[in-house]
Amino acid sequence: MTSLKGKTLFITGASRGIGKAIALRAAREGANVVIAAKTTEPHPKLPGTIYTAKAEVEAAGGKALALVVDIRFEDQIADAVAKTVEHFGGIDVLVNNASAISLTGTLETPMKRFDLMHGINTRGTFACSQACIPHLAKAENPHILNISPPLNMEARWFAGHVAYTMAKFGMSMCVLGMAEELKSKRIAVNALWPKTVIATAAVQNLLGGDVTTQKSRKPEIMADAAHAILTKPSSSVTGKFLVDEDVLRAEGISDFSAYAMTPGIKDEDLLPDYFL
Repeated sequence: MTSLKGKTLFITGASRGIGKAIALRAAREGANVVIAAKTTEPHPKLPGTIYTAKAEVEAAGGKALALVVDIRFEDQIADAVAKTVEHFGGIDVLVNNASAISLTGTLETPMKRFDLMHGINTRGTFACSQACIPHLAKAENPHILNISPPLNMEARWFAGHVAYTMAKFGMSMCVLGMAEELKSKRIAVNALWPKTVIATAAVQNLLGGDVTTQKSRKPEIMADAAHAILTKPSSSVTGKFLVDEDVLRAEGISDFSAYAMTPGIKDEDLLPDYFL
């Protein structure tokens, strides 16, 4: 399988950033894309809504369905999945991209923020997977892809932001367990993580300013890596913790300069992402 044409992708948090980039990459091949996210009105610091993303997907050549979904609530997920199946006839791919982040220490993390991160990252990923699995099991080449890091139980990945690491590693634990659990259903479950910081509005707001952006890569590198994974036979790649650059190198790509936010910047001058 080399194309996502006619395949239906359910992508959480796809109104902007990495999720939208994955949606647009699939759309260029004629995929059906479900934009499952919360944003219906423009945010001053987080541009993009489910409706603007839908328009971009359609302009890129795909078919789109914009659904208001807060993945902390399983009834909203169930409703969105039912509408997806009714509209497109099934689900071939689930991308668990929606995520909340707060790089704060234990004393600086309000429990409301702790609950938000765990409700979206870990619980939301589990709930979306649970809702989509019965439909994925009917697909020709079913995939679940979590945008989460490799599991590395070293203190340095927890110190400084225990709550966030727990929440992101919860997504990765879903990969570890579900990949084995769902082998008999031929559903691939993998994780994908960037080698460098990716220039998204959320990251820029968190890490600050132009310096971060200048030393980052575009979300398109994650989109191209996701495409490479999702077009492989589901039985050939599952339970893997993959890194965008490594995935693309395996596809024969060695020049990543087109993904840099700053033309001509050396790879060694880019900001490495967390957890690697």
